[in-house]
Amino acid sequence: MIDGALGMGYGVSSASLLLSLGIPPSVTSACVHISEIFTTAVSGVFHFKLGNVDRKVFLRILIPGVIGGVLGAYILCELPGDRIKPFVAVYLLIMGLLILIKVFRKVKDKESRVRLVPLGFAGGFFDAIGGGGWGPIVTATLVAKGNNPRFAIGTVNSAEFFVTVAESVIFFATIGALLMHHWEKILGLMFGGILAAPLAAYVCKKIPTRALMLSVSLLIIGLSLRILYLSWL
Repeated sequence: MIDGALGMGYGVSSASLLLSLGIPPSVTSACVHISEIFTTAVSGVFHFKLGNVDRKVFLRILIPGVIGGVLGAYILCELPGDRIKPFVAVYLLIMGLLILIKVFRKVKDKESRVRLVPLGFAGGFFDAIGGGGWGPIVTATLVAKGNNPRFAIGTVNSAEFFVTVAESVIFFATIGALLMHHWEKILGLMFGGILAAPLAAYVCKKIPTRALMLSVSLLIIGLSLRILYLSWL
């Protein structure tokens, strides 16, 4: 529900829960992304139908996101992802604060001037490494740069389906046998996300822009602080 309405939160929140249960980082990220194949598909379809997608931005973040996701998934199966999480959290915290500042200032929607190719690559890479991050990194950056939250959220959520599929293929190819022991986690995340996705896309269209920005900023700041706290604990 959070991910579909705010463009972020599914991977980070789900991964945090699984990691707290003692699930290895690579298995955690794999479970989250395999389940996201179905939830992002449903979410993307509804965002397209409701007109929440900027097709130009969609095409420019799609391929770099897939490449970054594939590389990140492969590295995660070789290295522990926890080492990278604090750096991602600091970046997200800064972006969250920038968005929060814009909530209390007069904001004008404008076309994104951010470099979308590097942004898509970074979003895909850290998404695979940390079990989540595509939405927080890409959506947060677009909104912080002045893009309309409705279109930023809808566009990023729709592109996430393809990034997630690419990452899942790598996970299956490297640790597929291990994932067979965690099928119940994948099914639970999948069905919960599918049930929430249609309603979340509708909520995204109806909530006022400033309210969406406030929600996005508070979510990013809260999740970032939590990740930093757990990393330093």
